Amino acid sequence: MTMKKALLGLALAAAALPLSAQQKPVYLDASKPIEERVEDALSRLTLEEKVKLTHAQSKFSSAGVPRLGIPDVWTDDGPHGIRPDVLWDEWEQAGCTNDSCVAFPALTCLAATWNPEMSLLYGQSIGEEARYRNKSVLLGPGVNIYRTPLNGRNFEYMGEDPYLAGKMVVPYIRGVQQNGVAACVKHFALNNHEVNRHNTNVIVDDRALYEIYLPAFKMAVQEGGAWSIMGAYNLYKGQHLCHNQYTLNDILKGEWGFDGVVVSDWGGTHDTRQAIANGLDMEFGSWTNGLSNGASNAYDNYYLANPYLKLIREGKVGTKELDDKVRRILRLIFRTVMNPDRPWGSMLSPEHYEAARRIGEEGIVLLQNKGNVLPIDLDRAKKIVVVGENAVKMMTVGGGSSSLKVQRELSPLDGIRQRVAGKAKVVYARGYVGDASGEYNGVVTGQNLKDDRTPEELIAEAVKEAQDADYVIFIGGLNKSNGQDCEDSDREGLGLSYGQDTVISALAKANKNLIVVNISGNAIAMPWVNEVPAIVQDWYLGSEAGSALAAILMGDVNPSGKLPFTFPVKLEDCPAHSLGEYTGKRSKDIIDIKYNESIFVGYRWADKQKKVKPLFPFGHGLSYTTFEYGKPVADSKTMQADGTLTVKVTVKNVGSREGQEVVQMYISDKKSSLPRPVKELKGFRKIKLAPGESKEVVFTIDKEALSFFDDAQHAWVAEPGKFEAIIAASAADIKGVVPFELK
Repeated sequence: MTMKKALLGLALAAAALPLSAQQKPVYLDASKPIEERVEDALSRLTLEEKVKLTHAQSKFSSAGVPRLGIPDVWTDDGPHGIRPDVLWDEWEQAGCTNDSCVAFPALTCLAATWNPEMSLLYGQSIGEEARYRNKSVLLGPGVNIYRTPLNGRNFEYMGEDPYLAGKMVVPYIRGVQQNGVAACVKHFALNNHEVNRHNTNVIVDDRALYEIYLPAFKMAVQEGGAWSIMGAYNLYKGQHLCHNQYTLNDILKGEWGFDGVVVSDWGGTHDTRQAIANGLDMEFGSWTNGLSNGASNAYDNYYLANPYLKLIREGKVGTKELDDKVRRILRLIFRTVMNPDRPWGSMLSPEHYEAARRIGEEGIVLLQNKGNVLPIDLDRAKKIVVVGENAVKMMTVGGGSSSLKVQRELSPLDGIRQRVAGKAKVVYARGYVGDASGEYNGVVTGQNLKDDRTPEELIAEAVKEAQDADYVIFIGGLNKSNGQDCEDSDREGLGLSYGQDTVISALAKANKNLIVVNISGNAIAMPWVNEVPAIVQDWYLGSEAGSALAAILMGDVNPSGKLPFTFPVKLEDCPAHSLGEYTGKRSKDIIDIKYNESIFVGYRWADKQKKVKPLFPFGHGLSYTTFEYGKPVADSKTMQADGTLTVKVTVKNVGSREGQEVVQMYISDKKSSLPRPVKELKGFRKIKLAPGESKEVVFTIDKEALSFFDDAQHAWVAEPGKFEAIIAASAADIKGVVPFELK
């Protein structure tokens, strides 16, 4: 036997042995550092296999490498629940019977809890559901800034303040990823409205970019350790944000050191060479239907598929960028589906429903409570009238890619009925007809909400029932239909649709104990605000919507939510509409939208307007008890540039109920070389206090909290001078001020 044949025989014999009996490749050895595994796997890949890793093979998956035992990557739409499966190559439902989920509250509600512990619970719970369904990447959460109340997708985001959004997104990411599922933070960046989202070129100054629109993403990467980021549809500096040199290469991967994967939004890729060079790693959704575009497999014609391979083979581009993309994708795979310590996850568990309810309860905001109409006194209530379509309409279906197929959804009406059963009679009147439909992407609610009565007839019925009621609860607001809170569409105005204002005013005349519950992910106009004693901001609360709302209304839970964005009186009070640019008209051409308001978004703008007050300020939220703030004090009157300053304040519950208060700290720079907001949120703590109990809240101020972005230097700067630490219960409710100086 020749030496060559002997070696061949040994090789064949080794190949016949089980893998455990062979010398395992490093990439399979989980005891090795991930970077060693990445390099080992990379060295074994062919050019064709590398390219296949960078683009989709189905609606929601990209190919692995079967030859090397590297599995596919499966993504799933979040961020409020695990979306049902669709067919391999179509948007139609796959028809599975095991892909229903628990719907968690929308992220506006999560932000309104102002509680990082709730965010961690949210991430852990939704991550367990994603892991149980064996998803590699959860397409969420979203942290785009609330610039205009018309944005149809605001309900998926975390409000107007970058610090609040950043501090709330970090625990969510950690909670998801401890399940071996990657969080995919979106939409990076400047995705602040939906109409013309594919062809809006945002023009924004560097100060606003770095101070307002980027910080939450930066925290997601550097504090949350996000394993993936999704690019936005719109453009910045004339380049689409799914392959943008400035945001992806210069900032995300350069300045921030992001080592994860950049995923395109579905249909967000437009050019092969830009996709190669400008930071995109994985391309999804470039065809609507992969089987009907003139090729047997249209996924091979994606921008990062055969066109990429052709450029490499022709020597027109190199493989340096490809290897970087593949390293990132392999790193993602080893962190998720090839992580041997990945837990099993769970689905539809009692604990997940409990988490959804708790988050909903903490996020509901009591906006107004004149005469202490709330909580409802069940000892004297004999008849409670509930009015409004949103009391019965399912809200988990619709709204775009966050639409879900739930195992169950408890409506507000049913939640109230269950809570007061045997104590009071609950009567329902429709009041108005909004959108009677109930279907999105093949998921059907099964509700029949059709009602042919005239608006006058509906109001008359509601008023008649309200006249002898002990309490009237109007449950309305927005819904998840086009033109409301919905992806790919924006609202036409700040006001409520379907004639709801008329219904509310009529009910206010009929009964003094009127409670208005607004379900929305956006601010609304309230021309009836002075006619209504109690107003509750309720959000989209998911599977436990009814139980969470009922607990607040009946006083089982003391409301503790605070607004994550400002409610303006009218649209013109919003700087994006009074100073900046916004278009609600569809266009096929690239449209420039200028953010002329710069850094003055939300309460930063409201603070400048001495004569124009918001309807409800950022950070506002009432309680059924009363909190008394002591005088805040600092441990020093000066702060060295390389040190910190501690501010303390004591808060006491002087009411008769246990409650939670969000203590907010803002920083004011009294003199700066560049314009600065009157104040900026730089700290918050949520504390629980029993009646009569006091707690000391401590904030630590560092140089970063005092800094602004100097666009001339392209650097963060903290200028020596006088500052104030402002302790507040909202942006408009100042409790104490501590002056200090930065040396």
